[in-house]
Amino acid sequence: MDVVVVGAGAFGAWTAFHLYAAGAGVTLVDAYGAAHARSSSGDESRIIRCGYGGDAIYSRWSRRSLASWGALFERLGHPRPPLFHRCGVLWLAGAQDGYAAATLTTLQTLGYPVTRLDASRVRQQYPHLSADDGELVLLEPECGVLMARRAIQLLVSDLSRHGVVVMRGDVMPPRGAGRLSHVATRDGRVLRGDAFVFACGPWLPRVFPDLLHGRIRPTRQVVVYFGPAPGDDRFGPERTPAWVDFAAGIYGVPDLEDRGVKVGIDRHGPPFDPDRDDRVVDAASIESARAWLQRRMPALADAPVVESRVCQYENTATGDFLIDRHPHLDNVWIAGGGSGHGFKHAPAVGEYVAALMQGGAAEPRFGLAGKGTQPRRSVY
Repeated sequence: MDVVVVGAGAFGAWTAFHLYAAGAGVTLVDAYGAAHARSSSGDESRIIRCGYGGDAIYSRWSRRSLASWGALFERLGHPRPPLFHRCGVLWLAGAQDGYAAATLTTLQTLGYPVTRLDASRVRQQYPHLSADDGELVLLEPECGVLMARRAIQLLVSDLSRHGVVVMRGDVMPPRGAGRLSHVATRDGRVLRGDAFVFACGPWLPRVFPDLLHGRIRPTRQVVVYFGPAPGDDRFGPERTPAWVDFAAGIYGVPDLEDRGVKVGIDRHGPPFDPDRDDRVVDAASIESARAWLQRRMPALADAPVVESRVCQYENTATGDFLIDRHPHLDNVWIAGGGSGHGFKHAPAVGEYVAALMQGGAAEPRFGLAGKGTQPRRSVY
């Protein structure tokens, strides 16, 4: 079987990996290149956590994906600087937060490492990070942060060395129904295949407007990097974990590779065009990030902004992935709907897509039939 995979981000690259490992001939094509600046996989870092409330399927996929990343890095000789920082992931939640409480129960049931900390333990372990008395604070000690852009680019380079055809091209939307024989790029190249996978993230509604308009909604998301004071080494991965604070709509990672402490705004931003919209960070987002630091990491409250980035989420109504066969094109598959949390699952997503294409069992919650157009985010 020859397969064309459109999109060389996290989902597309790992789908290409698993298809090639299963014996398929694979062409991987992207309009801008692997992990490019417009992509949802293109920022420097991504948090890898296993906690997902009561959604054990995502916990299992994250754990399996973390092992897959580790196996890849071992095969590549553990590139330096490191591509994974096992700094731990800290959950900051209210005492009555049901999602965090369900996370603790699920991780304990699955046997995944998780520790509950009280505020005094947080102050002892991370004296530069503030937690309130009575908060529910969880630590996933074996999780951490993946260097996203470099990891995807290394994966795609490795695929190219081993026989996957990697190319740059702007693939035009397929037309018709039945069985697709080829896709074409805007400059006239024809890519033929027995099957096709579209894993092009926030571009999916443009590729399949009649099918996905409203079912996948790209939103503008902001991350801001703050620079610690000269000589201050408290905020590196040895002394600071990654964190999620869903109640505040904030997540972040420690100072990796001396780029600054990253603070991300998790609340859904306005609609966003991934091709044409400018990626300039607004003052309100910077102030939101700084206000969080004032409360939680006061030593950084007046730190300068050393870098910023605008990316996008590609949201489904609930936050569940959309991974399914196209209803009118028999040999076309869609893999998307990462919804801001998909990167950590990419190896498992690629494995799942490859298995589906070979007749494997489908997970109903990822199917197109269950995807509505009214936002009711329940997966984070």
